[in-house]
Amino acid sequence: MIYPKENRLLYYILRVYVRYILKMHFYKINFNAVNIDESKSVLMIANHFSIWDGLLLYWVTKRGLGKKFHVLLLEDTQIKQPMLKYGGAFSISKRSKSIIESLDYAAQLLNDPQNLVLIFPQGKLHSNFVTEVQFEKGVMKIIAKAADKFQLVYAATFIESFQYKKPTANIYLSNHTNCTFENIEALTHHYQQHYDEARRLQTKITL
Repeated sequence: MIYPKENRLLYYILRVYVRYILKMHFYKINFNAVNIDESKSVLMIANHFSIWDGLLLYWVTKRGLGKKFHVLLLEDTQIKQPMLKYGGAFSISKRSKSIIESLDYAAQLLNDPQNLVLIFPQGKLHSNFVTEVQFEKGVMKIIAKAADKFQLVYAATFIESFQYKKPTANIYLSNHTNCTFENIEALTHHYQQHYDEARRLQTKITL
C-alpha cells in the first residue's frame, strides 16, 4: 500500500497544476451546493469513467466542501502518478493481502471530521452514460469500520461538449445522513437513485 505524504511545497505545486490543466481542458465545471456537517468527515462515492474523475472532485472539494481531500486509487495508477500522494491519494491492490490495510486506512481517515475520502466503488472504468451501476464489496468494510463518524455524499459526473470545443463537466451532488446499509446491493440501489436523477437532469439540458 502507498500512503499519502505531507509536503506543503509539493501540495501547492500539485494544486496549481490541477487548476491549470482543468482550465486548459474544460470550458466550465459546474456543481451544486450540499450541506456539509463540520462535525463529521465525508465519504464521497462517485461514478468512474475517466482519468478526470479524481481531479474534478478534488477541485469540487477545494471549492465547495471545505474538507481535506483523500482518494483511494488502484496501486498501478498510484505508481504511474507518484505526485498524487502529495494530494491525498492512497492506494489499493486487489491482488494483494494489503487490500485490508487500504480499507482500514480509509476508515481511519474518516475518524477525523476534517477529512473527505473519495472512492470509486465500480472498481474499473465504465462509460459515462451507463444506465446501471455495479459496486464492488470493499466499500461496505469502510462503512462498517467508520460507523457513524462520517456523512455520505454521492457524486455523479457527466461530461459533454455541446457547442464548445472544450467540454463542460456537470457534477451532481447529494448528501445523506443515513449511512446504514444491510449489504452492497442496498448501497448500490441507494446510489443508483441519485445516479438516475443526475442522468435525467443531464439529458434534459438543451442549448
